[in-house]
Amino acid sequence: MILMMLGCALWQLVVLVSFSQTEEPTCVQIGDPEIAQLSQDGDIVLGGIFYFHSINLKSSLNFREFQFAQTMLFAIEEINNSTDLLPGVSLGYNIYDTCGSIPKTIKVALALNNENVNTSSNSDTLCTKPVQVQAIVGETSSSPSTAIGTLIGPFHIPLISHFATCACLSDKTKYPSFLRTIPSDYYQSRALAQLVKHFGWTWVGAVRTNDDYGNNGMATFTETAEQLGVCLEYSVSFFRTDSTEKIHKVIETIQASTSKVIVAFVSHLDMDVLIHEMANYNLTGYQWVGSESWISDSQIAVVDKNHILDGAIGVSIPNTHVSGLREFILDVRPLRSLNNDLYKEFWETLFSCKFKHEKSDENYRECTGQEDLTGVENSFTDMSLMPIFNNVYKGVYAVAHALHEILGCGKICNNNVQLDPLTVSMYNHIQKIHFKTKEGEEVYFNENGDPAAKYEVINWQPRENGIVDFITVGVYDASLPFDEQLKLQNRSILWSQGSNQVPVSMCSEKCPPGTRKVLQKGKPVCCHDCIGCAEGEMSNITDAVTCVRCPPESWSNERRDACVKKEAVFLSYNEIMGILLTTAALFGTCVTAIVTIIFYKNRKTPLVRANNSELSFLLLFSLTLCFLCSLTFIGQPSKWSCMLRHTAFGITFVLCLSCVLGKTMVVLMAFKATLPGRNLMKWFGPTQQRLSVLAFTLVQVIICILWLSISPPFPSKNLKEFKEKIILECALGSAVGFWSVLGYIGLLAVLCFVFAFLARKLPDNFNEAKFITFSMLIFCAVWITFIPAYVSSPGNFSVAVEIFAILASTFGLLICIFIPKCYIMLLKPEKNTKKHMMGKGPPKAF
Repeated sequence: MILMMLGCALWQLVVLVSFSQTEEPTCVQIGDPEIAQLSQDGDIVLGGIFYFHSINLKSSLNFREFQFAQTMLFAIEEINNSTDLLPGVSLGYNIYDTCGSIPKTIKVALALNNENVNTSSNSDTLCTKPVQVQAIVGETSSSPSTAIGTLIGPFHIPLISHFATCACLSDKTKYPSFLRTIPSDYYQSRALAQLVKHFGWTWVGAVRTNDDYGNNGMATFTETAEQLGVCLEYSVSFFRTDSTEKIHKVIETIQASTSKVIVAFVSHLDMDVLIHEMANYNLTGYQWVGSESWISDSQIAVVDKNHILDGAIGVSIPNTHVSGLREFILDVRPLRSLNNDLYKEFWETLFSCKFKHEKSDENYRECTGQEDLTGVENSFTDMSLMPIFNNVYKGVYAVAHALHEILGCGKICNNNVQLDPLTVSMYNHIQKIHFKTKEGEEVYFNENGDPAAKYEVINWQPRENGIVDFITVGVYDASLPFDEQLKLQNRSILWSQGSNQVPVSMCSEKCPPGTRKVLQKGKPVCCHDCIGCAEGEMSNITDAVTCVRCPPESWSNERRDACVKKEAVFLSYNEIMGILLTTAALFGTCVTAIVTIIFYKNRKTPLVRANNSELSFLLLFSLTLCFLCSLTFIGQPSKWSCMLRHTAFGITFVLCLSCVLGKTMVVLMAFKATLPGRNLMKWFGPTQQRLSVLAFTLVQVIICILWLSISPPFPSKNLKEFKEKIILECALGSAVGFWSVLGYIGLLAVLCFVFAFLARKLPDNFNEAKFITFSMLIFCAVWITFIPAYVSSPGNFSVAVEIFAILASTFGLLICIFIPKCYIMLLKPEKNTKKHMMGKGPPKAF
């Protein structure tokens, strides 16, 4: 659209060479010439572009733009009165009104580039003349500035804007002669995004002006906001010349939204239109975040009669003061003497009167020319835009300092220097200047023609009388590291509807610790569900994206917001199972001791002597060890306890079974020796019995030594059996060693059972082989069932199963072999005689 307007204006600039019947052709500009509203002659002329009128404003004269023009005049007057800056050189000005129209803005720029006069020319000369101005101050908005910058760029005429903030204007390939005294929107957009993030608003709406200012500014805001985790529910645009229906659609979009925060990257003219339309809707309760174009504009606050924007917050140019400027602007009496239509219109608008030569209007009184500003309060007397006035002031002084350098000024300036933009780069000189204003503010530009980016955070706080105070509640400095750029003061901020509580605007509530975010399908990343962490996982931060798995030795607590160390469990002496097994082991030991005492007291009786008392006492000793070795399985596993428990168990049981096997062999050999021609007892006497026990036991000792040497048992932590517990157990080390120990015990048990079974029917009143057979049946049954029970038992239950097997088999041997004998010795002593022991009887079935 801008390019079309630019082309149209350039077409109007085409100079037609009229070849009439006269001999002298004339260069004629097509269209009506543009007339400067304010002008003053000088040695060097500066241009000014403002829009004093706009069809979109309720009043015919824009006081805001008039104040900008007055500031330019103030700066020029100061420079002309200065003896230090441009001594002997006077600055003049030509200030034009664009009426807020881009086509008219382009025509004004062309007028400043060359005068609106017809020039005679002949066939040998070109229709050209030097530029009219050395630099242009303006325009206020970004879109007109892009049009002007594109047009005058090839002519190298500097354009210094005080309020055009579009980041696009920093592109020197498109706008080579553009500078500005206000920071780029690139920094403002990032400041607004950080401000939104600071207050935790992750779900916001966006309204923008549909021009370069709004579209580019909102694009940067959106990009930065997404990086900070802020989502836009909607982003709508409009322009002040749009139809009422389109603006109503914007308002309806806001009403239908769920977000409570609205970021408005809107120019002050468009905000004025939007506020008037929103007055017909109930749009209270929204928190507005504003760009510098309107956030500190008192005229917008006056228009907002429904207090829709109360509590608004945004960034603004830092507040400043230009000494003498306020008095200059408010001193309107000298204006009355100027014969200028603009000043007359200003006077009539300011004091709501009409001069007598104007058509009478019953709504206005007659102007006397003696009016003053006593008691007058309107947008003209409001100085809240002093920071922008200061930008105009700095722009004029930047041009003056550049001219001072070009003209080589000392006490006087060299007026012989030809100021031709094509030969003397005014832009380069302005871009390199670095000076301080009379207030001590540094003025300089970077390589893109932009100043340093600093903002104040402004909050709208209405008084009881309805007047809005613009309170500074923080600062933003783009030159600092990212985390330090935004600093908010500890001053209470007033939010929408007079609330002191920070508004909440989120698509979804924050996920508390112990949960993680899961995005909702088809919605922005800020819309999510909160899913609890699984067992063994935790999240200890708000809005965690994933849950963290706990370390192997830890487990998540019930809230899933922390990992706690797993409880280490083992078969201890303090728990019920440990107490019962310990009691059983000690009971078995005591019973064995009692049996040993009984046998010792009756050691000379036929019953004890007939059953090899030496092997009987050795068997009782080994049974005692079997009972006691079960205690090594109880308690927290350690390196030594793990090696001791399995080796002690294996060796003591082999010793026990060796004794049983020896007793079985004695019985079998004794009865076989009574047969004619048999004398086997000489081959299996007491010495051979001892050696056999020693030999069988030595084999198990060798197996255990090999096991402990190659891969011994060791304490380990079982993390897989239970999720929330650590099982402290003894790892086997070498499974071959463990099963070799058990296998050897099983082999001896089978041999004992076979020999005892063969001797079960031998004639004797007290045949010990029958009791050994019963004991071996119990022993084998226990250990056969032990294997599957041990393998399938979880954690410390496998230890309990092993202890139970040890105790059960030991009790089986003790009861089956020794209790019948104790019964006879204690209760049937009459049977404890040699005669009875040698008595023969018929074989008993078994």
